[in-house]
Amino acid sequence: MKICVCVKHVPDTAATIKLAGDNGFEDSEIKFVPNPYDEYGIEEAVSLVEKQGGEVVIVTVGKATAVTTIRGAMSMGAHRAILIKTDSQFLDASLTARALKAAMDQDGLPDMIFTGKGSVDTESFQTQYRLAKSFNMPIVNEVSTLTIDSGKAIAEREIGGGEKQVIEMSLPCVIGVTKGLNEPRYPKFQDIMKAKKKEIREMDLSELGIDVSQGKTMIEKLEPVPERSGATMLEGSVDDQVTELVRILKEDEKVL
Repeated sequence: MKICVCVKHVPDTAATIKLAGDNGFEDSEIKFVPNPYDEYGIEEAVSLVEKQGGEVVIVTVGKATAVTTIRGAMSMGAHRAILIKTDSQFLDASLTARALKAAMDQDGLPDMIFTGKGSVDTESFQTQYRLAKSFNMPIVNEVSTLTIDSGKAIAEREIGGGEKQVIEMSLPCVIGVTKGLNEPRYPKFQDIMKAKKKEIREMDLSELGIDVSQGKTMIEKLEPVPERSGATMLEGSVDDQVTELVRILKEDEKVL
């Protein structure tokens, strides 16, 4: 079984982001990590291959510095990787999906494709759907339980209100995973050292026939989140506090 895992190189959610210009941010000094949801996909793919045989291929679209994230994924047990290099901080989801498909087409069609349910930086939640459509594969997202049996994937996902949905699909397919599916392993030192020798095939978007100017969306302007104003402490009896709260909501905040 051949499994491709799409892994994104993203800023650490604890990093302090400083904007640069209208539509970019300073990225030279902040910490980047694998997209957390993608790590569940890596773990699931590696676990499946350990049981059934085959290989796990990491596929990443990102800057050259994404090699660090790829090495981390390979230290978890992935066999090799493909890095599609771009200088863009925010590559359009349609272009990302096209690049991923083109790289996989060159490498050979996988039996399964894992992605995270979404990325923690842009949170567009589009790439996995566009990728599945381009391959004409079935897809299910936010999978928390997965069983592979006799060429079929049986996926379970929460749909809100405590309800769960079970979907059965034929392979090949795209699976978007979320927290709860498994517990990503912590690589041992020897695994980290072995990962340094594993193959990373690098290519540019242009080699895949991808023109960045043909993206369907673009970011025109980024703005920092406004600072929150200080809290207003209400005093007096409960009745006094309720009366004052209603006045504030009506007259000051104008939400009533």
